Amino acid sequence: MAFIAGIILIDAPASALNNAPQSESARTENVIPVKQIKTRLGSFPYVSAQAFRYWLRTTLENNPELGWKSAPVFREQKIAYTDANPIEYWDDDLFGYMRAASKKTEAIEAREKDKSRSIETHTTTEITRVSPFRVSTFVSIAPVSIVDDFGTMSRHDGDPVPHEHEFYRTVLKGLFSLDLKSAGTFSYRDKTGFRNLDETRKDIAIQKNLEHLEKEMSFRLPIEERKKRIGALLKGLSIIYGGAKQALHYTDVTPTVLMAMVIKGGNNPMQYVIGADGKGLPVVNVDSLEEMFKAWGDKIVSKIYVGWIQGFYDEEREKLKAKLDEITANTSYGYTLNHPRTIISELLNDMDKEENKSWLE
Repeated sequence: MAFIAGIILIDAPASALNNAPQSESARTENVIPVKQIKTRLGSFPYVSAQAFRYWLRTTLENNPELGWKSAPVFREQKIAYTDANPIEYWDDDLFGYMRAASKKTEAIEAREKDKSRSIETHTTTEITRVSPFRVSTFVSIAPVSIVDDFGTMSRHDGDPVPHEHEFYRTVLKGLFSLDLKSAGTFSYRDKTGFRNLDETRKDIAIQKNLEHLEKEMSFRLPIEERKKRIGALLKGLSIIYGGAKQALHYTDVTPTVLMAMVIKGGNNPMQYVIGADGKGLPVVNVDSLEEMFKAWGDKIVSKIYVGWIQGFYDEEREKLKAKLDEITANTSYGYTLNHPRTIISELLNDMDKEENKSWLE
């Protein structure tokens, strides 16, 4: 079972990418604080995993060349869910779902009257799917001082309207993982968290001649279809955009650094390869990098894909390159260093090679 495991850095030079509810101690009624983790060391701004996944979904949906197929969303009062059909919809496949419609009489009647549900896949029981794509919270690599910016709206007669918002300057770090075996593989095991398909969806799988993995109680899409979905997701990751306060701060949230590799098992040993120095600036931990290879080298089944934009702490980029030259000199996998978008393309090209077909098995 192979996973793409990676680490991403987002450069946030003056940003407020994910905001929190108004504080009770605010000086004005119009206050927008940033999400932050408060510790004894100081405040660590962060972007929630939910926000990052939303940016990625939006990016995938708004770039037709990626071919992304999004599932329709249905709402019942205080709950909402997608169509939960991973055979048809790529986001249900790679982002997962939980489908448990209300059994109340009024809810059933409301569904029957809702014309938007004409495209809905009939559901016979509760179904769930654990997301093959996982992402962590993106947290500042060091504690920072949060800036409180005070302003006014004064383009009108009368007293100006005061408002304030917080922002910060930092580098955010997060981890991601993609379960390559699970992508395009759908279980019908009658067990919580494993039942991706009900009887309706099993019938669809049979009609479409999906590969039947009887021992695993699963159906699987053709490998080329699985590669298309994985490719679209990773390409979307390399051009991701979004975030709050873009009209004021316009932060480019595409990865400034993206390191990835294909590894057996769901572990991600890259957490400590990049950290912060005493000034809170990014630093490559070469000792951690060397230890990672010693501890996990037997699990790594690909080259190391290093995307690092030139101009972003170039001394650290060169330090990383020198250490990788030294470490991989006597290994079979090696590494590649280029722009983050370029290394995503290289990874996908390598996935297409015959010798790497085991990655998706």
